[in-house]
Amino acid sequence: MAPLADRMRPNTLDDMVGQQHLLSQGKALRNIIESGKIPNLIFYGPSGVGKTTLARIIAQRTSMRLHKLNGTTASTADIRAVLEEVDTFAGANGILLYLDEIQYFNKKQQQTLLEHIENGNITLIASTTENPYFYVYSAILSRSTVFEFKTVEADEVADAVRRGFAFLAEEQGRKITADDETVMCIAQGCGGDVRKSLNAVELSVLATKPDENGDLTVTIDTAREVAQKSAMRYDKDGDEHYDLLSAFQKSLRGSDENAAVHYLARLLEAGDLPSVCRRLVVCAAEDVGLAYPQIIPIVKAAVDSALQVGLPEARIPLADAVILVARAPKSNSGEAAIDAALADIRSGKAGPIPRCLQNKHFDGEDAARKGQFYEYPHSYPHHWVKQQYLPDNLKDAVYYVPGENKTEQSFEDYWKNIKK
Repeated sequence: MAPLADRMRPNTLDDMVGQQHLLSQGKALRNIIESGKIPNLIFYGPSGVGKTTLARIIAQRTSMRLHKLNGTTASTADIRAVLEEVDTFAGANGILLYLDEIQYFNKKQQQTLLEHIENGNITLIASTTENPYFYVYSAILSRSTVFEFKTVEADEVADAVRRGFAFLAEEQGRKITADDETVMCIAQGCGGDVRKSLNAVELSVLATKPDENGDLTVTIDTAREVAQKSAMRYDKDGDEHYDLLSAFQKSLRGSDENAAVHYLARLLEAGDLPSVCRRLVVCAAEDVGLAYPQIIPIVKAAVDSALQVGLPEARIPLADAVILVARAPKSNSGEAAIDAALADIRSGKAGPIPRCLQNKHFDGEDAARKGQFYEYPHSYPHHWVKQQYLPDNLKDAVYYVPGENKTEQSFEDYWKNIKK
């Protein structure tokens, strides 16, 4: 038997759950669909939010010849079979190709479709869970309109959950009840994935024993059990992975310790200990840096401890480190300095090293002034003497600008007094 999500898949736009930013009355995509003139479309968003359902609804509204392919299993031969119907009686009204998971099609496979998409023999509706601007061939992108699907809010998912219980009750011919708390547990526990929530509904019914009348009452404990960990959207090779790491690092940089701990918890729940450790060390140097230079060895010690003990205990030193990095004063002066220096190097500004710094003691006959003339700073008061260190063409370059924090400002005052 097909999964519940497939058995009760919506057949009209009004039955769709979520995506009201695309499908409510007056929105561009809804107007396009209702016009009956379907352009090439790419649906982009997380799984289980209605991309395939909407594509099927669109296909039902057209008179075109429908072909469905999945990028994970379709071959070049499958593409050729679709193209063979171009200019035939079967494809007289045009061909609608629904291509699920287009990101798994390689460039050559995507290029095979290009000519027929361009001349209108084939109308493409493609869906992808990955950013199409990275995974879809640019020529196809330029001939398509991209619509982004969003994670469905829990309140909207709850409506689908209630309909799921009602559908099963009618299908099985018995009473199935679940209170609002149980419904919301499933809706919230499935992370905005409608398909996953309906699968959880079916599992919760299967996991519930009938009473003496054969009826079922699904409890919140059962709902929690079947929906456990479902809220985690995480793919180590996909957008969710990088979005989560980005949110983690930006929360640390933004000094929001509560958000940083939240994203730490999500990363640890997904078991991604290496990414947490790497980002923490980077943030300590990049975002706190010289405002609190002692933080780098402290964070390194916390990371080493976490990697040594492993999960779940690793959460403790990592939480300490995350809160410390978030709460510490911030300065990116070190990063800005090295980036400015690299920009000069990459633009060709790298002159000869001054003679006084060279590691040699012999001058050629062409040298106007023989000798190295290096001044040893420790031989002077305060262990400093004025001499040129940068190449001639960069002798006045300034890369480091002290941050406005007491640590860097104290160093700045110290050297101003000496160098004046």
